[in-house]
Amino acid sequence: HVQLVESGGGSVQAGGSLRLSCAASGYTYNRNCMAWFRQAPGKEREGKERERVATYGGYGRISYAGFAEGRFTITREKDKLYLQMDSLKPGDTGTYYCAVRLNSGCPIRARDFDYWGQGTQVTVS
Repeated sequence: HVQLVESGGGSVQAGGSLRLSCAASGYTYNRNCMAWFRQAPGKEREGKERERVATYGGYGRISYAGFAEGRFTITREKDKLYLQMDSLKPGDTGTYYCAVRLNSGCPIRARDFDYWGQGTQVTVS
């Protein structure tokens, strides 16, 4: 049973920083693709898919969404995933989710990931 547990969210002022962590368990680490997604308040009710923040492929291949480039840094240590977020803006407010894909490849759409954490709230004012 795969479990992902995020932590590190909170409330900060614009320009501040947060570091999110995700601990994965219940599967054998074998270079699966892991990722951070986010969802802004109210978007889930509108049926909007979660928005990719960054992905970390099994061979160290990293990809960022445009809004994250230069401000966010994704890192990984085996089955732990981190997201360092600097220069935060009010538009970064939302729930941040960790996800893992069990098949090969490292896509950017939420629907292509298999397991999700419960999310951690980030509020930037």
